[in-house]
Amino acid sequence: MTLIVRTGDRGIATLTLDSPANRNALSAALVGALRQALAACAADDTVRAVLLTHTGTTFCAGADLTAPPDPEAFVGLMREIVALPKPVVARVDGHVRAGGLGLLAACDIAVAGEASSFALTESRLGLAPAVISLTLLPRLDRTAAHRYYLTGERFDAVEAARIALVTEAAEDVDEALEPVLDGLRRASPQGLAASKELVTATVLRSFDQYAEDLIARSAALFASDEAREGMTAFLERRDPAWVR
Repeated sequence: MTLIVRTGDRGIATLTLDSPANRNALSAALVGALRQALAACAADDTVRAVLLTHTGTTFCAGADLTAPPDPEAFVGLMREIVALPKPVVARVDGHVRAGGLGLLAACDIAVAGEASSFALTESRLGLAPAVISLTLLPRLDRTAAHRYYLTGERFDAVEAARIALVTEAAEDVDEALEPVLDGLRRASPQGLAASKELVTATVLRSFDQYAEDLIARSAALFASDEAREGMTAFLERRDPAWVR
């Protein structure tokens, strides 16, 4: 089954998340397929930049609770996006939840359309946005991070741009992306790689320093009684026992 569809146009490799059955949730298979596709783009001299987009109304629903990826594999995916010597641009015109925000925040540039919505729902499941903090916290407005990490509230593209989760909120995503992709096509491969290295250096150091601890913290939360209740309630479409 093809989970990632690759197409190309004038140096831009488009990788489309195409797993409609689970709303592009981060399954072990999807994470593995995306890592392979990114590695192929990195090795392809004809690729100037990567455009990451999606089919359907959901960019990424977060972790697939029925077939979750190994935390180390997901952390590896986020790090590979950050470290890729070619820019990764996210095109979002749908819903993004939980771990999907970590995937989005790993990208260099992101444009979100009016159909987009975002939420960090982990606290409502007895979990926390642990490993995705590696990409989210260097990017997000600190006050907004406090609010949305704790409450799990949903917010729109305009708010996502205000808090720096995305680069731009746009009525027409493709129109807004035109000057971005044109600029990347005009830049030299060496210039892009060296420039990206400057802006990602601090984030990559945080991976090296904190990833192991956050993976362990995430695993402990997933194994807890509260998380089991939260995930079961989510799958059964009911409130967990702690809701008042």
